[in-house]
Amino acid sequence: MQQQNRKWTVISVLALASILFAACAPQTVEVPVTVVVAGVPEQVTVVETQIVEVEKEAFTTPHPILGDLRVRQAIAYGTNRDELIASVYSFVDDKSALRMDSFIPTAHWAHADGLEAYDFDPDKAKALLDEAGWTLGEGAAYRTNADGDELALQFTTTTAQFRQTWAAVFESNMADIGMRIVRLHAPASWWFGDTTGLSRRDFELGAFAWVGDADPGGQSLYSCDTIPTPANGWAGQNYMGWCNETADAGIKGANNTLSRDERIAQYAIAQQEFANDMISLPLFNRVEVLATNKDLTGFAPAPGEAYASYNIYDWEIPGVDTIVLGFTQEPASLFTLVENAYVAVNAYSLIGGRLFTSLNYDYTANLYYQQLPTLENGGAVLNTVEVKDGDKVLDADGNIVELAAGMKIKNADGETVDFAGGSAQMQQMVLTWTLDSGITWSDGEPLKAADSELGFKINCDPASGAVDYTVCERTASAEFPDDTTQVYTLIPGYTPPVYFTINFGWYPSHLVLADGRTLADVPAAEWTTVPEIAETPIDTGPYMLTGWVKGQSMTFTANPFFYKGAPKTPNMIIKFVADTNQAVAQLLTGDVDVLFGETLGAGAEVQTVKDAADAGEVAIFIEPSATWEHIDMSLFIR
Repeated sequence: MQQQNRKWTVISVLALASILFAACAPQTVEVPVTVVVAGVPEQVTVVETQIVEVEKEAFTTPHPILGDLRVRQAIAYGTNRDELIASVYSFVDDKSALRMDSFIPTAHWAHADGLEAYDFDPDKAKALLDEAGWTLGEGAAYRTNADGDELALQFTTTTAQFRQTWAAVFESNMADIGMRIVRLHAPASWWFGDTTGLSRRDFELGAFAWVGDADPGGQSLYSCDTIPTPANGWAGQNYMGWCNETADAGIKGANNTLSRDERIAQYAIAQQEFANDMISLPLFNRVEVLATNKDLTGFAPAPGEAYASYNIYDWEIPGVDTIVLGFTQEPASLFTLVENAYVAVNAYSLIGGRLFTSLNYDYTANLYYQQLPTLENGGAVLNTVEVKDGDKVLDADGNIVELAAGMKIKNADGETVDFAGGSAQMQQMVLTWTLDSGITWSDGEPLKAADSELGFKINCDPASGAVDYTVCERTASAEFPDDTTQVYTLIPGYTPPVYFTINFGWYPSHLVLADGRTLADVPAAEWTTVPEIAETPIDTGPYMLTGWVKGQSMTFTANPFFYKGAPKTPNMIIKFVADTNQAVAQLLTGDVDVLFGETLGAGAEVQTVKDAADAGEVAIFIEPSATWEHIDMSLFIR
């Protein structure tokens, strides 16, 4: 099991854009942007300055427009989110089901009730702008203040057609309340670049997406110490520059307790402040659309879980021995430690299964374990241990350090204290995973402790090419006392809210390669090139990969040794099709039985599928995805 550890005229537009850029003193490189006029893109190149060092006091001047809460609230009340949703998801019947009112999805266990929803109310928006001193003169299209300045804001996002479409509606909404929006559609490479766009807070209004995890844990997006500035090397993703002490305490409080009830209470505080201050306007969940043969049973997607194939061994079409999945992309490799694209992970789930799910934003054991290790069920324990100078611990700010006098740590009581040197008491978490009995590789070999040991070794060896070692670096030791037990001891002070997902999987240590070596003897640096890992892996899941014709298909047959018994459907085929249009056509003709969201998308083809579903020809599943669009509002200028 490969375990994964886990953005008017052209002349007048340019003139206004140059004013806005000057006001914000952007520190960017040259970037081509698209200015959309009446829905028709015209390519315009805006030449900006090279990246330069800015003074430490940058971003201390409140934005002359967005620094006023009334303006921010007016933007929220003036935005018709149902209209935005309809512009990109005309096939969704209940638009309101997709509306967001917080930085936590509505269906999430941590979402707070009773938040200010900022329902569409243009009259209220206009009244707020009047109150803020932005008035609409007789016959004028846009508001001005007492100094004659026009109410105009730069709106930056990507060139994606999806965003161009809903952004045009937003621009129209703002025009209706007397606000001019200058849209700049920049390449994603600039907007999400390391030294440009968002990371340098180079925007006034900026749109992009966040993904809501099954647990918000560890995320401190909107805390005061995650504001990127020149002084901190642009670290953090609180791009608005929002610092609300009450919200800050709530966010940190939620991430520093393992009690779900307390976390819910703390996140509610943060969400209320977020709504009150209106520094980022949540818009809507994107949708995930999946479609299947109308007779398919067992297929059960749900919000929060990215891989509907989690229970593929339960799928069945009566009288059919082969189910065909349509993919428009092909995995480059099945070594998912380094190839973690959706298609690769989804394909591999047939072979390795899914350890746990996050259905409806809640983690649940799926295969191989009866339960996730928690403090409540005894699978996780918090021990009080003595730490000394030089020990590797997690400090109070979440950094890995070698303990020394003067550092701040959390003591055994969870209190932040100054380490005085010598020794101190801290908490150390130990996780014990107990495997189900009878787990067997598809070649008939039973799962051994050596396989789990190899899983930890490769997942935590930088030479393997894995992109994230966060958990590995915070794991003090891994022990495998027998074939069904895995014990992971975390470094003192590391008690993440989602501790019960820490697992490093396993690999077939006994596997003999074509060159005569066993897999356990292959250095980590070679794993990306080993065919038995990248192209013909074996695992303990419901199916075996028995054929891969590049560019055409992958064939899977039932694993005769699958510990849960034979899958309900003996064979699975992943068929690679050229594009979504062909995928839909083949679904309607019965040549393909399942289309996942990654393949089907959310474009015009969905309406074709929905019409067919309404006619009883196929089944369609339209789910709010964990990804949601929003507009950040910059509170400061350089």
